[in-house]
Amino acid sequence: MSHAPSTTTRSVLITGCSSGIGEAAAHALKARGWRVFATARREADLARLAAEGLEAVALELADSASIAACVATVLERTDGRLDALFNNAAYGQPGAVEDLSRAVLRAQLETNLLGTHELTCRVLPAMRRQGRGRIVQNSSVLGLAALPYRGAYVCSKFALEGLTDTLRQELTGTGIHVSLIEPGPITSRFRENAYRAYQANIDAAHSAHATTYRAVEARLAGSDGGGAFTLGPEAVVDKLIHALESPRPRARYYVTLPTHLFGTLKRLLGTRWLDRVLLGSTRSERRP
Repeated sequence: MSHAPSTTTRSVLITGCSSGIGEAAAHALKARGWRVFATARREADLARLAAEGLEAVALELADSASIAACVATVLERTDGRLDALFNNAAYGQPGAVEDLSRAVLRAQLETNLLGTHELTCRVLPAMRRQGRGRIVQNSSVLGLAALPYRGAYVCSKFALEGLTDTLRQELTGTGIHVSLIEPGPITSRFRENAYRAYQANIDAAHSAHATTYRAVEARLAGSDGGGAFTLGPEAVVDKLIHALESPRPRARYYVTLPTHLFGTLKRLLGTRWLDRVLLGSTRSERRP
């Protein structure tokens, strides 16, 4: 999908801009004339983003004080206005559901759901005052369909989808549009980051799933760039541009073949048959 550059300066806050989708979105929107506030956690990433011409703002979604400071900084620079928010930041915590401690699951939700929710609520008053706005949530194919050994991430994305659907209904008539983007595999550092989370939080050696974890580890340690269905982050950016700039943004945007396929199968198949398809699609990655 190609788009002509916008001629109107608008402001957007994007989370998770250190790499991947967030970084690509920040640069693409800046090139289209948007004023981009790009967030990251680490000082080195913030310095690099600033050197690349973006307005870099520190943000840690697991920290309410950081969220409040980020929003205050952005609104101070824009005289209290914000046209759009792209909630992109998230990470994946691999592991069998029975191996997820309460603390590990809480940490996954703090970033992927609760921090995103709090940030959204903090920008809504500004959007309400100006009578318009766009909120775009970066979900996942795993917000539509569950796959084994991804339960924490699936939980966070299923919850994000439900919360977003409700928010969209509640904001009807306010001029604030809410959209979900649902990517499948995208080239990024997602798997690399997930592997670190797995190593830090899963006791594979003492798990009932120890044998399968050998295959999980091999997959996570592999390259993130492979796979016949993997697309570059620009595929998500194309959908984001439509969600932000179209007069009639969609409620949902599917990205990659697996998302289209699983979304269709979920509508057509019963739970038992869908389970067979989903387990079959991951059989090879669960063989040590």
